[in-house]
Amino acid sequence: MKNSNDENQNQNNTNEKAEEIKDFGSSVIKTKRGCIHCLTIIGQIEGHMLLPPQNKSTKYEHILPQLVNVEENDEIDGMLILLNTVGGDVEAGLAIAEMISTMKKPTVSLVLGGGHSIGVPLAVSSDYSFIARSATMTVHPIRTNGLIIGVPQTFEYLWKIQERITDFVVRNSSLEKQDFMDMLLNTDDLANDIGTVLFGKDAVECGLINEIGGLCDATEKLYQLIEEKRMSKSDE
Repeated sequence: MKNSNDENQNQNNTNEKAEEIKDFGSSVIKTKRGCIHCLTIIGQIEGHMLLPPQNKSTKYEHILPQLVNVEENDEIDGMLILLNTVGGDVEAGLAIAEMISTMKKPTVSLVLGGGHSIGVPLAVSSDYSFIARSATMTVHPIRTNGLIIGVPQTFEYLWKIQERITDFVVRNSSLEKQDFMDMLLNTDDLANDIGTVLFGKDAVECGLINEIGGLCDATEKLYQLIEEKRMSKSDE
């Protein structure tokens, strides 16, 4: 009877993990080296307005509680962030990025496919960042759609929002502010817009991302950061 109960419990745990991955794009992996929370940020970052149902999206109201749970859960040692996003809502993206950057738990990000637009601050918000060699990142000024009031104050307000993004990226990477501004205002890379497309190698060389790598590199680095944190605690 006990074995039967254990089997049922294991099956329930497996089902819960499957539902967690399906609904929130997250999972928890336990190994001898530590317990990792894997967070995926994919598609378009959804803000206060709902996106059409056919859009792949990351809902910030799902992500923010997960980040609080990771930070306060004693069983979780670190977090791996998998990024493949076209960008999206600036306020929502910055909110997620700010929370990640202020976490005490070790964090490592990995850009797969793309980390465009507001995906740039999300990529650099972790303690250490990786990008796949084939991945790309698009740096461009903020955009808006819909009705706007055509007065100087509107453009000044938009530029202040851009300054928030610029400040965050510069604070959380090795990229100089002037270099980032040059990328934003570049007129040579994009046919119908201004900005810069960075391939994996370019993103590392300019100081935006720490290193080129894949999943094994990202997980190994995260376990290394977890071990360093444990050692620092034991020395106190």
